[in-house]
Formats: sequence, C-alpha cells, structure tokens
Amino acid sequence: MLRPKIPTNPTPTGHLMPPVSVEPTSVVPSAQVPSPAPVAAMQSRPALQLTPGTALALVGGGTAVVLVVGAVLVSMLLAVAITGASVTVCALVIRSLVNADAKRR
Repeated sequence: MLRPKIPTNPTPTGHLMPPVSVEPTSVVPSAQVPSPAPVAAMQSRPALQLTPGTALALVGGGTAVVLVVGAVLVSMLLAVAITGASVTVCALVIRSLVNADAKRR
C-alpha cells in the first residue's frame, strides 16, 4: 500500500537520427581598436557629505522610527496586560460560581 511506484524506462522505438558532424570554422582576427586615452585622476573627496538639511532629515527620520517602534511595543505590552487582567477576572468569576455551588449542597 505504501510502496512507491517506480516508473519503468521503456526502450526507444522508431528511427534514431545519426549524430550530426560539426566542421570547425576558421577564426578571422578583427581590426585592432586603439585603447582610450587615460583620464586625469579626480580629486578624492568624502563619499558622504552631510549638509545641515540632510542631517536634519536623518534626525527626523530616526526620531520617527523610534516613535513608531515605541508605539508598537507599548501597544503589545498593553494587549498582554489587558489579556492577563481579563483571564484573572474570568478565573475569579469561575471560582466564585464553583464555591457558591458547593455551599448550596
């Protein structure tokens, strides 16, 4: 029942084509292209230039990220706290019902 079925490889039937022979071709060299003239070296300067506008944008972006991550974490903590409180209230109600039922008997 759980044995895999292995397909059989049937033998090829019909006409088989003989392999095609490939004849080598000759390589013709192309004309030489002159190399480009060397470019004068550019001045080295820092890769990142911070202007007051970009620095302000970076600070603003960082602040936004911190505020969003903080809001998400606080909301998750609040959700856990609310869940814990509701489970506690449910446990107290159930315990009260069980104790009230036991006192009646």
